[in-house]
Amino acid sequence: MPEPLVPPNAAKRPVTFTRHGHVRTDEYSWLRAENWQEVMRNPAALDPEIRAYLAAENAYFAACMTDTEGLQETLFKEMRGRIKEDDSTVPAPDGPYAYATRYVEGGQHQLFVRTPREGGPEEVLLDGNALAEGRAYFRIGGVSHSPDHTKLAWAHDDSGSEFYLVSVRDLASGHDLADQIADTSGGAVWSADGRHLFYVRLDANHRPSRVYRHRLGTPASDDVLVYEEADPGFFVGLGKTQSRRFIVIHAHDHETGEARLIPADEPEAEPVLVAPRERGVEYSVDEGNGTLFILTNLDAKDFRIVTAPVASPGRASWADLVPHEPGRLILGHDVLARHLVRLERVEGLPRIIVRRLSDGAEHAIGFDEQAYSLGLMGGYEFDTDWLRFTYSSMATPARVFDYHMETRERVLRKEQEVPSGHDPSLYVTRRILAPAADGELVPISLLYRKETPLDGSAPCLLYGYGAYGIVIPAAFSVSRLSLVDRGFIYAVAHIRGGKDKGYAWYESGKRAHKANSFTDYIAAAEHLVAEKITSRGRIVAQGGSAGGMLMGAVANMAGDLFAGVIAVVPFVDVLNTMLDETLPLTPPEWPEWGNPAESAEDYHAILAYSPYDNVEAKAYPPLLVMAGLTDPRVTYWEPAKWVARLRALKTDDNLLMLRTNMEAGHAGAAGRFDALKETAIEMAFALKVTGNT
Repeated sequence: MPEPLVPPNAAKRPVTFTRHGHVRTDEYSWLRAENWQEVMRNPAALDPEIRAYLAAENAYFAACMTDTEGLQETLFKEMRGRIKEDDSTVPAPDGPYAYATRYVEGGQHQLFVRTPREGGPEEVLLDGNALAEGRAYFRIGGVSHSPDHTKLAWAHDDSGSEFYLVSVRDLASGHDLADQIADTSGGAVWSADGRHLFYVRLDANHRPSRVYRHRLGTPASDDVLVYEEADPGFFVGLGKTQSRRFIVIHAHDHETGEARLIPADEPEAEPVLVAPRERGVEYSVDEGNGTLFILTNLDAKDFRIVTAPVASPGRASWADLVPHEPGRLILGHDVLARHLVRLERVEGLPRIIVRRLSDGAEHAIGFDEQAYSLGLMGGYEFDTDWLRFTYSSMATPARVFDYHMETRERVLRKEQEVPSGHDPSLYVTRRILAPAADGELVPISLLYRKETPLDGSAPCLLYGYGAYGIVIPAAFSVSRLSLVDRGFIYAVAHIRGGKDKGYAWYESGKRAHKANSFTDYIAAAEHLVAEKITSRGRIVAQGGSAGGMLMGAVANMAGDLFAGVIAVVPFVDVLNTMLDETLPLTPPEWPEWGNPAESAEDYHAILAYSPYDNVEAKAYPPLLVMAGLTDPRVTYWEPAKWVARLRALKTDDNLLMLRTNMEAGHAGAAGRFDALKETAIEMAFALKVTGNT
């Protein structure tokens, strides 16, 4: 597929770096704006030369995709037609009210609403559409009502940089108070008296490192520093136990955690450390009836749940409640007045286990499909026997159930509506296993129409991620149906680096073992070919963020497997980023990738796979690269540099396009319909490169 126009040609300005005796040359380091922190807050501050280059790439992308504009519009209308435009969540009861979110017909953003618990007129607490009016970008972060239901703390980001402004709304008048707190991580937690807010402030390098306490009616400049994290490699987060008795400060990186508790009714009390951090030990805390319930991997690779008295929370008091069981990965837990609920994975599939606290009796909530997704929804209330959870599969729209943990009554509260129509019986969802080179079996979730031929002729979109232990669920998506209904097979490769098959699956896809993620993905693609599900050169690879690194690596390693590659906000300049400790995520990411600044071994391990550093003078498949200018997670210059080097070195005439959203960050467009337009671009590219337009 020859490129129809002359693409932009980024200037080469070689800069040489030496580390651990190794010399590298970077011709495109100039694309990294020296004032990147300012650009995150004010995109207009971007260097005009860099802006001109990104604009030229955007113009080239638009020209190359002109022939798909009609298709993009068709795809967008299809996907929008599958969305219930006036959709709403199931109301969650809390005291005298039930809280929910909903959309209005044609609206891009959510409304936050409540009704009297026993029924009555709806009250709109926050109208996202009205707040977003006139803004190029707008995203609401955390929203939480005060314990007395008179106020609402809410946060918003108006640039995509994830610097959130917290405001406080008086619900009687509908107006925001003078209290405003800038540069937060996106949410706030109330004290029990509703007179104080706790929040996390981002530092100059965009790291959530400090917890502050704000007293309503006082200026933010008077806020009290409650906790400051000294280690730049740790993130700080805030939460509250389900019982609402404690505010939880959690400091963590990707393999170590530490928690502190503040009584919610004593907001000025000093935080109490649960257990001091120990490298490689993770734990998270909930509380019920004076007992801490702690999920930890201490002496338990796949995690266990222990208990400890609130008065003596340290490790010496930890006692097994749910012992470690190898191969059963406990993902999360909720504590209610009379029950402990845990979400776990066994043999790659999730399940929900309910435990009665009085006698330890347990039962599982069962499901029938081969591959599916489960989620615990939590709630506001503690003294309840009802549990709310979600269920979906790749063929079955999402369902919300309320489940009585004693009677085992299961009440369907909501089923995702597809206004344009959806018949699950027309689709097949299944799970197959691909043999990796070392004998491991890589699960692949599949979705396709029943009439789709399995003779190798069907095109396939193969999605992959494989990092941070994140599990990719076999969940329902209305958007992917547009590909599947056009004859595509949609596949998810559950590669190492995620926890899809337990914690060991994660460990064997990180740091020195990172290459397993890439070879697993290639093995999955080759297995799909061997099983005649698709054919070599008929597969479109897709991944984003750390999954974008995967895309860059497999394009370097096995480009001829693929009809095209879609890399969304791709983390591709791995070595340079991991050497730059001023960037937001670099120190916290060292446990995941290694620290190449200190370790020659880590340096050479990353150098061996970093997509940007391994671009060669050879043929590459067609590539669509999506980026965001104000992205603090994968900075815009990573994909820009990668595309520039690919264009300079590759020996083919295949499409290579970079599209940078100049008004958004890591998550792309904020409005639900604008986001669908970006999805339509990616799908149009997949259809274009496979000849299915």
